[in-house]
Amino acid sequence: MRTIGMSDYTVGEDCFDELHGALAEYGATKVAIIGGKRALAAALPGIEAALAGTDVEILETRVYGTNSTRANIAKVVNSPACQEADVLIACGGGKALDTVKTAAIELKKIVFTVPTICSNCSAATAIAVVYNDDGSLEGYSYPNRPAHIFINPKIIAEAPAEYFWAGVGDALSKQPEVEYATSAGNLEHTAGLGLALAHTCSEPLFTYGVQGLEDVRQNLSTEAVKQIALDIVVNTGYVSNLTNQNDYYYNSSVAHAFYNASCSIPREGSYLHGEVVSLGVLVLFAYTGDTENLERYAAFNNQMGLPVTLEQVGLSEADIPALCEYAHATNEWKQGNPEPFTDEKFAAAIKAANAYGHTL
Repeated sequence: MRTIGMSDYTVGEDCFDELHGALAEYGATKVAIIGGKRALAAALPGIEAALAGTDVEILETRVYGTNSTRANIAKVVNSPACQEADVLIACGGGKALDTVKTAAIELKKIVFTVPTICSNCSAATAIAVVYNDDGSLEGYSYPNRPAHIFINPKIIAEAPAEYFWAGVGDALSKQPEVEYATSAGNLEHTAGLGLALAHTCSEPLFTYGVQGLEDVRQNLSTEAVKQIALDIVVNTGYVSNLTNQNDYYYNSSVAHAFYNASCSIPREGSYLHGEVVSLGVLVLFAYTGDTENLERYAAFNNQMGLPVTLEQVGLSEADIPALCEYAHATNEWKQGNPEPFTDEKFAAAIKAANAYGHTL
């Protein structure tokens, strides 16, 4: 038996007008709101205004921390207000949302999400990333998908532009990773549906990415910003849920193996998830020998200011053996779709992508 659920979503600068009605669908009268400090400052006024004068009580507003670690997850789990709430409203980027989604597994709570940045698809997914306290990857958790997403393009447009930029970088991975992971064929219906939707993920980025980034840098809520937000949150999020099931995993591949491995490499500076993933996409195309897309995506990365070389994410070719070693522990490497990954091919792909990036 397979049951597939997808998050409802409301998009628009007036999206919180739908919040009370969405809560009523679940009989919810008590909520706890959890998120990052900046995210709560951006989203809370609209949420409070939408719930003012209704039968919904806000039990707590909580800053979750700064990373989706077991310690921060435990703080949500152990909060009396979160234990009492009917719905947890998670506000922020991927780490905030993943913290709440993972806590909700133990609490057995419904989660609504408010992505205040569109740096990844966490607002819609039934998967969450958990990090160790030192920032290295612990692994994934598998919560229920959020029940409802509230996408306010104005909030996203007024957030720091680097997160929008990195979100485009992360979303660039969805279509090519799923296409490669499923390339052996023989897909059952749900996975096939995920692949069909994956085919829609890259073109909006190429069409609206540059303009959207320019608009966000000017804090302008525009059609380009909305289209990018929908692509990152909804398109790629729905694909994630369809390509990540108990009996198969096609949701990510070489690009995320590269990113996840890089989290364990000590280096100067800090790098956003999607920033590094976008370079991992070039590694994927080098791995598969897809020169045409390597050139196309690298040119777009270059146009967006996303990385095209190892040095741009604090790495060098000297790190390649360690990247291979750390990649062995990743879910992508363990799944090995459509065929087992090899150190030799992975190392060669990193070198090839880096070499091509240096020609631009």
